[in-house]
Amino acid sequence: MMHSIWTLPTAIAFVFLVIFAGIAGVNVARLGRRPTLPLSDEIGGIPRVLRKLQKREPMTDEELAVARQAVSDRGSFMALCIPLAIFSIGCFYVFGSLDYAHLHGITPSERTFLGVIPMFTSANLAFRMIKSASLRRRLPKKVAPPPNTQPIARP
Repeated sequence: MMHSIWTLPTAIAFVFLVIFAGIAGVNVARLGRRPTLPLSDEIGGIPRVLRKLQKREPMTDEELAVARQAVSDRGSFMALCIPLAIFSIGCFYVFGSLDYAHLHGITPSERTFLGVIPMFTSANLAFRMIKSASLRRRLPKKVAPPPNTQPIARP
């Protein structure tokens, strides 16, 4: 069987695609089973809360809970597997098309490089997720409730 120089990158991209898609599927299933907060079910609720966090505007306790949840969800490795899986799809398509073209002795056409579109899209998605995960530093630290002490008697 004849192999080209593009066979190995195609196989590697497929292996990464399977790994990242599996991890992303587990993450989506885990997020789907988790109970949601009322504010996160509203249309545009999470982006509104993250904008408030980015501008350092005062937020209610419910908004802080949604912001903590969104920031932690977007900053996890399992969430970043979604854009990595999309990037792997693009790599698999490009390398596979180059492999096919090389094996059959044809010049690669612009159709070969359509896989670059999901690669750019996934990079944009990953950068946005990392940017919103970096808002973790702007979240206020959890304040411990004051200890239960007896009021001081005034004479």
